[in-house]
Amino acid sequence: MKKYTYTESKDTRSGFGAGLLEAGKQNENVVALCADLIGSLKMNDFIKEFPERFFQIGIAEANMMGIAAGLTIGGKIPFTGTFANFSTGRVYDQIRQSIAYSDKNVKIAASHAGLTLGEDGATHQILEDIGLMKMLPGMTVINPCDFNQTKAATIAAAKFEGPIYLRFGRPVVPNFTPADQEFVIGKAVLLNEGTDVTIIATGHLVWEAIQAGEKLAELGINAEIINIHTIKPLDEEAILKSVAKTKCVVTAEEHNRLGGLGDSVAQVLTRELPSPQEYVAVNDSFGESGTPAQLMEKYGLNAEAIVAAAQKVIKRK
Repeated sequence: MKKYTYTESKDTRSGFGAGLLEAGKQNENVVALCADLIGSLKMNDFIKEFPERFFQIGIAEANMMGIAAGLTIGGKIPFTGTFANFSTGRVYDQIRQSIAYSDKNVKIAASHAGLTLGEDGATHQILEDIGLMKMLPGMTVINPCDFNQTKAATIAAAKFEGPIYLRFGRPVVPNFTPADQEFVIGKAVLLNEGTDVTIIATGHLVWEAIQAGEKLAELGINAEIINIHTIKPLDEEAILKSVAKTKCVVTAEEHNRLGGLGDSVAQVLTRELPSPQEYVAVNDSFGESGTPAQLMEKYGLNAEAIVAAAQKVIKRK
């Protein structure tokens, strides 16, 4: 098992803030809009550097999506910023009609996704957003795993032509990927080669998958671990190559088990390579108030749950 280490833990939303600033430096057409959550989205540095390229829309998310779509007509590259719940569920009609259907070059930056929003509770902890966004034709869906990858993803998003949903979070998590990494949209990252089980993880569950791989190695189980940072378009080649070798798979995500990464992987395998699969995800329920760690444990979104799922799926080969 390849060893991964880190020197600091940082929130992925700060990775977005750093990436937005760098994207703004690289391209003067990059602009930012926010729905009254500048601090939460870490947009302060961008605003300080480019005050004339920032638009405070206020608590009017639907209006923000419409304005962003309009800005693209003049060649701007708008990043909209608010919580994931308000970036999707509250404005789905505007995204569908004005951005996705019209194929506008809008980057929907969605913070505080999943359970790890924590104490704000179920009304703010959207667990359906990946499903909502991946169903929109032409929408790219990205869910990076740490600060460095979120920064790289944000810079890559600014260079990409077409609508993107960029999902990230509130809590601090291990920052273990390279600072100078090349982020290729739609290309999975192989973290560890293995022969006994494939573990495919996204977002905050990637580090948990790495920890699970170490625990499995102690049990004599050699896990292949893949970081799927782009859920749409999905790297089907990487998935099929791995599962053809291991004959079974565990998917891990901070999302409802319905409509997320696991379902996307299952569609590929059902069509091309039917194989046993176990899901590590929220089991079709809303969240609740609690600390991120408490919620991840209660809802089975941690390394221990991935280990158990791996042991279970291996027996089904």
